[in-house]
Amino acid sequence: MSEYQNQARPKPRPNAQTHVHEFVGSVMVAEGVEPHTHRFAGVTSEVIPLPCGGHKHALYTNTDFYEKHYHEVAAETGPAICVGDGRHIHYVNATTTLNAGHTHDFIFATLIENPIGD
Repeated sequence: MSEYQNQARPKPRPNAQTHVHEFVGSVMVAEGVEPHTHRFAGVTSEVIPLPCGGHKHALYTNTDFYEKHYHEVAAETGPAICVGDGRHIHYVNATTTLNAGHTHDFIFATLIENPIGD
């Protein structure tokens, strides 16, 4: 157990690297078109500080192809959600770009920011 588990982490220095999160997911089946889904994966941006404390991240990637089309996945995460042992994840709920006449909703949680720890 880390000695800092119950203490606030120090704020990063300007221009210091913060952290990122991996993510992986699938979109929901679109309504009104041939039923299909897409998969996506990526890594978030570094920390974006929130005005009242905490942080969020931005993310941007493409889905895989289905029947000659794909979608862009772009969103900002919600604030950090503590999962114990001084670690956190982020919740994401958004919609893909419009392509081939439809969009897809997606909901997922990022992976833990530092899976093997310090």
